[in-house]
Amino acid sequence: MRTLVLSDLHLGSASRADLLRRPELREPLLRAAAEADRVVLLGDVLELRHGPPRQALAVARPFFEELGRALAGRELVLVAGNHDHALIEPWLALRAELPERSELGLEQLIEPAEASPAVARLADWASPARVRFAYPGLWLREDVYATHGHYLDCHLTVPTVERLSVGVMSRLMGMPASSFGGVGDYEAVTAPMYAWRHAVARDSLTGDALNGMGTVNAWRALSGDDGHSAAGANGHAGRRRLAALGARLRKQALVTGFPLAVAALNRAGVGPLKAEVSLGELRRAGLRAMGEVTTRLELGDAYVLFGHTHRAGPLDGDAQGEWRPPVSVPGREGEPPARLVNVGCWTYDGIFLTRNPGESPYWPGTCAIVEDQGPPQLRRLLLDRTHAELDPRAAARSR
Repeated sequence: MRTLVLSDLHLGSASRADLLRRPELREPLLRAAAEADRVVLLGDVLELRHGPPRQALAVARPFFEELGRALAGRELVLVAGNHDHALIEPWLALRAELPERSELGLEQLIEPAEASPAVARLADWASPARVRFAYPGLWLREDVYATHGHYLDCHLTVPTVERLSVGVMSRLMGMPASSFGGVGDYEAVTAPMYAWRHAVARDSLTGDALNGMGTVNAWRALSGDDGHSAAGANGHAGRRRLAALGARLRKQALVTGFPLAVAALNRAGVGPLKAEVSLGELRRAGLRAMGEVTTRLELGDAYVLFGHTHRAGPLDGDAQGEWRPPVSVPGREGEPPARLVNVGCWTYDGIFLTRNPGESPYWPGTCAIVEDQGPPQLRRLLLDRTHAELDPRAAARSR
């Protein structure tokens, strides 16, 4: 069986960075899907934090209809991430009402109508594909497990908004991440925070603090971005000069106060956190955190496919050892580490891209192919596209 796995479509993004809303960018993926026996959408399929779900669903409908026709009776599996956790929340709420229930396991396979009305609608649009829902992940083979990867935020040392939210929730509930031992522990801390953010976005558009742009802007200043990203390369000279002046002032304030704020958060018990936010540290910290999740979930040395961080890998030139982080859970140091594979994203995140198309590991359009045997293989389906073809601002100007 050939399984095609992709993640982080973010259909319905307010910034229109979600590339699969555009028919011409769906074509390479649909061709790959037509050659697969199964397609797995590994979370953050819909962007439910930017505004009302009806907007994301309207954007997603053409994609699901075309994908369903491409699969023509074969299987489509949906998995929830942190940005579309609302897809599984109704099922989790009903489960909580049962007088007796088993512990949440690594793989709950759920019929679309049982998951939520939104999932049932997606399944209807995707007909004639056979749709199932899995949470928090599923076994693609005995040695290949796939999950969105949002649990890694519980162990991340980079102070993202998501990490801080999880840290505060852990503190309030008296459940430190160092004590986690199963899916139920991760859900107990993360699900309430996700539910609140989805509730805020249910009836109106959200601001930068909740839709992620605040974090991106802060990262741009703290990381020393000097305008060489794809995002910095566009725009008129006057606007760029004004933006550069504002960025320098914001950076001075952030650089001065950021280490002090991180130290205060650590003293408050929200950490452990580090003040480094470089791209290299984002990669290393994400892989360390995901490695800790795989150990606590007892995944052994399986291949573990995930998304969430949008950084595909391992790619040529990556340090392979980083993708098998050593086990750091007390009492389990001798266990073999999982073999991590990040399937990337399908969003145009200009701040993480260099001027050369396809050069950055954050370049969109990556997926993984899982066959009956052998390691998962990454495929980069949009390497032949230019910035002008992908950048939503350029696309808007051309219309």
